[in-house]
Amino acid sequence: MARLLGVCLQSLLKLVNSVIGMAGVAMILYSLWMIRVWHMQGVDSVSTPPWFIYTFLGLGISFCLITCSGHIAAETASGHCLSCYMLFVFFLVLLESAITADVFLNGNWEEDFPQDPTGRFDEFKDFVKSNFEICRWIGLLVVAAQAFSIFLAIVLRVVGPDHGRSYDSDDDYVPARLPLLRDHVQQPSQYPPDPNLNKKPDTWNIRVPKTRFESLNLR
Repeated sequence: MARLLGVCLQSLLKLVNSVIGMAGVAMILYSLWMIRVWHMQGVDSVSTPPWFIYTFLGLGISFCLITCSGHIAAETASGHCLSCYMLFVFFLVLLESAITADVFLNGNWEEDFPQDPTGRFDEFKDFVKSNFEICRWIGLLVVAAQAFSIFLAIVLRVVGPDHGRSYDSDDDYVPARLPLLRDHVQQPSQYPPDPNLNKKPDTWNIRVPKTRFESLNLR
């Protein structure tokens, strides 16, 4: 039963972790599209690097790397890998929470970020404002997947791959002294038997010679 529970937790962790991976792939594709448009507009006209594009690309790559580490941790069910995975996701959730709190609580949150010469940051804000409901549900889905991944990793770490070994059936346990309870077949000796060992002795060897007095009496 414990092994079945561990397998179910591993599969569920991989499934939930794939949501983070799909979000990362979407961010990478969007970043590559922005880089392509930026190069088509001309790099020489921009004096400062497009921080928003590279930041978005870095977040997408981070999401994909965390997803890969989560799949490895779920497959191996190693306590060390699961702990590292939980730490990565926890820091990611803290970063997202800090950015979200700054946006909603700070009225001048745009001043906290440098200016984007490409204008892609303003386009992204307009897109979020025009599709706020969809973006909100997507963000909640990603954050819920991250939180649920941490919870599944904790449970899988507690269960572990070796947790169910002590609860196995007694039928699977073979005692070390079991051959002593059964008919043990004697192994043949390494040395050949002596052919003269089983021979019966000759009669003249076991016959006791008569004494001289017994011979005289018989006469």
